[in-house]
Amino acid sequence: MASEKNRILIIGGTGYIGKFMVKASARAGHPTFSLIRESTAADPAKAKILEEFKDAGVTLVHGDLYDHESLVKNLKKVDVVISTVGQGQIADQTKIIAAIKEAGNIKRFFPSEFGNDVDRTTALEPSKLALGTKIQFRRAIEAENIPYTYVSSYFFAGYYLPSLAQATTQSLPTDKVFILGDGNVKAIFNDENDIGAYTIKAVDDPRTLNKTLYLRPPANIYSHNELVSLWEKKTGKKFEKVYISEEDIVKQIKEASLPTNVILSIHHAVFLKGDHENLVIDPSFGVEASQIYPEVKYRTVDDYLSRFL
Repeated sequence: MASEKNRILIIGGTGYIGKFMVKASARAGHPTFSLIRESTAADPAKAKILEEFKDAGVTLVHGDLYDHESLVKNLKKVDVVISTVGQGQIADQTKIIAAIKEAGNIKRFFPSEFGNDVDRTTALEPSKLALGTKIQFRRAIEAENIPYTYVSSYFFAGYYLPSLAQATTQSLPTDKVFILGDGNVKAIFNDENDIGAYTIKAVDDPRTLNKTLYLRPPANIYSHNELVSLWEKKTGKKFEKVYISEEDIVKQIKEASLPTNVILSIHHAVFLKGDHENLVIDPSFGVEASQIYPEVKYRTVDDYLSRFL
């Protein structure tokens, strides 16, 4: 019965990855709560998504990350908290820790991560600084003995595939493709709906308790060269491949301003240093999602790219 399922509160539910999390939770039959600020409730741009939440059976609860009382009150209604707040609020999640400690009933906390594994990264500045905030927050959760699951979902398909994973453009190639390094290092691309589905599967799974859940479905692991070849096969076109050396990338990172320098440094860590490819998951710290949840029919990169034809 749905009532026996863990009740889930999502903080940041109207944000980019948050809305996928809210919908996945509701679809899986969990009593789902989305924390809504007064400003969000009054924002015409958010009206459609809030309506969709309500249609899906989601309970909208009013509160704010910065209002301790409202946070504690809403945490007492649920079993699990998933934070999907944006980069600017990562450090402020300490307020969620304080509320969890006071509420005293939370079985599991998922902090806002949903990218590369921050404990195992080679990222240069400025993204090293941003990832450092997430590392500090992980240690704060552990120091307070709060039961947790971290989610490493790697690249969002909706963000990276529309540009064929090029770092300096948001559109698909017309004639040239810009590739960092030799193009042979592998990256992982996951559909946002699947990121939501895998995360919600982990909510009450003892195998994911105090571990990192890694989303590494085999059909979504591609080098940049392989991605370009796949697109060439789909379109019947050949693209000129422009390879950019590591030296040039590091120079560009130093000279670029925000957010370009952050984007470039993440691409550098993945496509030159192999942050996605090099990880070996040890059972002491992690589990792989597609292995423990084979029933999730994830969307493949091949299928995802077909939507652009």
